[in-house]
Amino acid sequence: MTTASPPAPPIASTPEPSSNRKFAFLLLALALYGLVLMLPTPAGLTASGQVALALLALVITLWISECVSPATSAVILTGMAVVGLMGTSLTPTGKPMSSADALGVMLTGFSSTAVLLVAAALFLAVALKHTGLDKRVALLVMSKVGISPARLTVGAMIVGFVLALFIPSATARVGAVIPIMVGITAALGLPVSSSLGATLMIVTAQACSIFNIAVKTGAAQNLISLNFMQGAFGHSVTWGGWFVTALPFTIGMSVVLFLVSLWLLRPEVPAKEEAQAKLREQLAQLGPVTAPEKRLIAVAVMLLLLWSTEGVLHPFDTTTTTQLGIALLLMPKIGVMHWAQAEKLVPWGTVVLFAASISLGTLLSRTGAAGWLAQVTLGQLGMEALPVVAVIGALSLFSIVLHLGFASATGLASTLIPIMIAFSQTLPVSKETAFGIVLIQSFVVSFGFILPTNAPQNMLCYGTGAFKLSQFAKVGLVVTVAGYALILLLSATLWPMMGVL
Repeated sequence: MTTASPPAPPIASTPEPSSNRKFAFLLLALALYGLVLMLPTPAGLTASGQVALALLALVITLWISECVSPATSAVILTGMAVVGLMGTSLTPTGKPMSSADALGVMLTGFSSTAVLLVAAALFLAVALKHTGLDKRVALLVMSKVGISPARLTVGAMIVGFVLALFIPSATARVGAVIPIMVGITAALGLPVSSSLGATLMIVTAQACSIFNIAVKTGAAQNLISLNFMQGAFGHSVTWGGWFVTALPFTIGMSVVLFLVSLWLLRPEVPAKEEAQAKLREQLAQLGPVTAPEKRLIAVAVMLLLLWSTEGVLHPFDTTTTTQLGIALLLMPKIGVMHWAQAEKLVPWGTVVLFAASISLGTLLSRTGAAGWLAQVTLGQLGMEALPVVAVIGALSLFSIVLHLGFASATGLASTLIPIMIAFSQTLPVSKETAFGIVLIQSFVVSFGFILPTNAPQNMLCYGTGAFKLSQFAKVGLVVTVAGYALILLLSATLWPMMGVL
């Protein structure tokens, strides 16, 4: 007969230090929100615009500190927005908003096609994982690229560039690449949160932003910017002209990203012999391609063709064609999974946060807060007497800082590029130089390197749990500083020689 062990002593309910730190950052975020609201409303800024700026201070603190989860930050943002916007109007002549009106404003992001595209891309990633096709592709890619940290990093960047040439959606590109990178990490016997997993995910997201700049059709913000420029200056830029202009910047940034990611993240892989043995063993275990994998390959090829020929062979946008593909994948017989299987694997918190971030960007634009920020900041710099390079440096720095409050470069371009055009036309420079200044700013609009919430592709990678926000921000800050320096260098040397300035 065994005697029962004495009961364990009660555990003290003292909060962990990390909990105290998170609570302190939460209080700081709320305090900054309240402080901005209590300040006198500046001339030229509406009351609702001041609320938008207060929300910007709130969410940047929440995102940087990670004191709450991404989905929780979205809930806090929406709640504080409703509290602040009640009784204000979006426009000077509008009527005061009720709580329902304010909530409706903050839910506009959930009806965005960009959010729908993020969710669809996540479903596509789930389909690849569910069928095991991601692992098969990953193993094949590994056998061609190699297994050293440097080779895998270069491989991730090459895949990103090739897809950018054909797929006019950063979200769709990264959504297709993520399962492959996860599969590579798993095939080496490493968790997705390992140093290698973190490196591959961060490089996938950051390289996507770089290649958005490289290819005119690689991102919607490029086309939006060029549309504004066409109307203001009477001409645009050809696909080849854009590519050649961005090429030196793209090459330089790719080298920087490669070196910085290896230096700061220090990815490690198992011994070469061990990894090769695992590769052979797992390839043999997969066996022949299954019927669901073949159906998924067919849908993936169809999506790639539709994405790459958007506006050329058919009128359907990327979101519409992606939804069509997901519908096929969920159909009986034709598809590869059921809704009940897929919904459990989709990181819905990522979708919620992205939608709330779009709502904030829209609020900054509709209330005039973003425009007020640009006008007040640019107007105080006295840039009319500065050389062109200094003007580009000041405008680029402003754009980089403002991007911290936007979840989409498309929204930032819609808000900022018209202001940049109007400002450039007041400078004592030729029309061609003014056009070049704005063209360079359309490159800088894609600088979503610092926070996961600065771009949908960042959020997709963040949703895998492969890296911490601090890791992403550390790499992103170095890449941003290097990119800023490269913009200044090219503006002073090569771009004037090419006739851009």
